[in-house]
Amino acid sequence: MDARRAADRALEQARSALGRGAPEEAADHLASALTHAPTLPEAHELLGRLATRPGGGLDLFPLVPHVAAGGLACRAHLLAAAGRPEDGLPLLAAASGRMPGSDWAGVPWVSDPALGARIDPGLLVQLLMRLCTAVGDPAPPATRASLRPYLSVARHAVALYPEHAMLLGAGSALARRIGETVLAVDWAVRGARSRPSKLAEIWLGYAYRSAGKLPEALAALRRAVSHDPDDLSVYADIAGTLADHGRLDDALNWVDRALERNPDYDCAVHTAHRLRHRADGDLAHLVRLADFIRDHPDESHEHTDLADCCRGIPWLSGAPAAAPVPRGTAPAGAEPSADAVRRLRQVASLSWAHPPAAYDAAVQLILVPPDGLLALLADPPAGVAAAEIWACLGLLHHGVEETWLDSARRRILLGLLDGGLDRVTEAALFALVVAAWIDPEAREDVAAVVGARLAETAARPGARSVAELALATPDLDPASRQVAAGMIRVPAIPRQRGRNRLLLRWRRP
Repeated sequence: MDARRAADRALEQARSALGRGAPEEAADHLASALTHAPTLPEAHELLGRLATRPGGGLDLFPLVPHVAAGGLACRAHLLAAAGRPEDGLPLLAAASGRMPGSDWAGVPWVSDPALGARIDPGLLVQLLMRLCTAVGDPAPPATRASLRPYLSVARHAVALYPEHAMLLGAGSALARRIGETVLAVDWAVRGARSRPSKLAEIWLGYAYRSAGKLPEALAALRRAVSHDPDDLSVYADIAGTLADHGRLDDALNWVDRALERNPDYDCAVHTAHRLRHRADGDLAHLVRLADFIRDHPDESHEHTDLADCCRGIPWLSGAPAAAPVPRGTAPAGAEPSADAVRRLRQVASLSWAHPPAAYDAAVQLILVPPDGLLALLADPPAGVAAAEIWACLGLLHHGVEETWLDSARRRILLGLLDGGLDRVTEAALFALVVAAWIDPEAREDVAAVVGARLAETAARPGARSVAELALATPDLDPASRQVAAGMIRVPAIPRQRGRNRLLLRWRRP
């Protein structure tokens, strides 16, 4: 059911409930209608009827924990109808923060210039910054139109408070996100001139960067550092900006300056490993970053550097589009249970963000006993992508209290390597590689196993796949890595046109 049909259905239910004298039920359906179509005129007409109730109908849309976005919007519109739009706007912005792509603010009272005069500028700053945090930088194209009404409120407020530095800076941040770079620079310049500060210079630096003015952006960010030399996030921003414009050596210099002050500062560590991997392509930088992430779970915010670096690299971000290998065999046993198949279907995929993410995604397979996972290997369910890979990843979650060299999971995976290269042996080898990523104690052992496998298969069919796995293996010896790199340079089998090679490779017979 599309959004308009769902809204019409909810609106019909709201009218019916109101006709039966059940306003609370009507309010629930009306909130649902606005969730699907925030500016639907018929929904706002019905909301106007609720506004005639004692208290303006606000009791029907209380601010309870976990209130839906539609409920927030309904209360916001009722507050505006009661002459309190300045109290309604934060609720509307909260709905936009949850569902940024929906046009929550595309209503006349938001664009009224009087709202800019009624709302406290400090409250508007907080509102704008929460929106900026919710939508990212830049905002997706589909989201920009839904944010423009808030920029209109900021324009009206800036006209009344032309020297309010925080309002100018927050308004610049929103303008930048929706592509209004000229306005973003203008407001940021005015804000930094009105009240120089670290935050004002950061806003100005970002505005210049979005406008493609690199020297001006770097100058502003350096001034931000002079305001607060201990804010290492700015060092990381400068490094990222320099790297994005091809000045990798200068970028690494800024990263090193940050790490000298705090070697465990997450933004600097993530940026450092990402840039060093960009500089020399050494897998060790990504492995160290994965170790840092594992050892520092309480980071200041979510980072995507590891996933960004792994993207598009065989086995680091998914099963590669190489020549297909035979199906393979596994120890026969009982047929897979329905529960095991169901759990496998829930996790199986041809892609993952990075090897530790693949391990984490397979965690629910701990509820499938090892015999059940081996049954999935022996008889892979039809239509499940890369079933062998995920069954082997599931094995890694069993017996994790055992030390790696003496563990049953190692013994089982090594046993699956017997024979030539096929989907089972390949999946087992990948699971060993993942074990090395998540467990430093397994690295020397896994590197030796992968190196030996590489030497055995160098001249056999499917050798390229083993070489790709070798290049994804932590602590692989330099000689083996060089051999694997040379094998990768051999032209692969041309892809067939019109069909997805990933699907061909892992297609069930």
